[in-house]
Amino acid sequence: MKKSTTKILYWLLAAVILIGSFLFIMFASQSGSSSTDTSVLTDSEWIKGNPDSEIVLLEYSDFQCPACQAREPLVKKIVDEFSAHIKFVYRQFPLRSIHANAQLAAQASEAAGLQGKFWEMHGLIFEHQSDWSDLQGANTKNTFVGYAQEIGLDTDQFEADLNSRAVKDAVEADYNAGLKAQVGGTPTFFLNGQEFNLSNYEQARETLRAAIEAGA
Repeated sequence: MKKSTTKILYWLLAAVILIGSFLFIMFASQSGSSSTDTSVLTDSEWIKGNPDSEIVLLEYSDFQCPACQAREPLVKKIVDEFSAHIKFVYRQFPLRSIHANAQLAAQASEAAGLQGKFWEMHGLIFEHQSDWSDLQGANTKNTFVGYAQEIGLDTDQFEADLNSRAVKDAVEADYNAGLKAQVGGTPTFFLNGQEFNLSNYEQARETLRAAIEAGA
């Protein structure tokens, strides 16, 4: 083989490797960004407000987290005010290393959701956080079963669902999505995929109004 031909083949091979490396990096970058995009929703989300809205306010929350409970009245006020214009999504992010009952509380809400009463259970669990947070073992489970009875669920079905694989997987899917979104604590909010400060009512209102007007 002539030297000139060898050189051409060498440069062709180098070009193929270079292009391949570039495509790999680009694909990996795109894959990473989509996995952390909190504006991408699944078919199994817990939603309030306007389900057709493109303005998505998403919360990662822990039922045993005192800060989450303290933020609930503000969240409710915001969601009620803008319910016609935004889609509010609740996702589970139980901080299991510090909140012993957070996982079971999340499962209780998911189990209630299987009977169409997610938000009712969500409200009761937060409202009575101090009643169940320090319980242990069967006492915790029995408390959630009591809430299920209070909101009119089939308690036998609720108990069967409470520790089912489907319910645990639903909680884990939310939790893993939170990890990919680099959620470090609760509550954490995202507005259309960007982290959102929901600690001040007036500031939150102005930001939401601006988002609504921009999308109009």
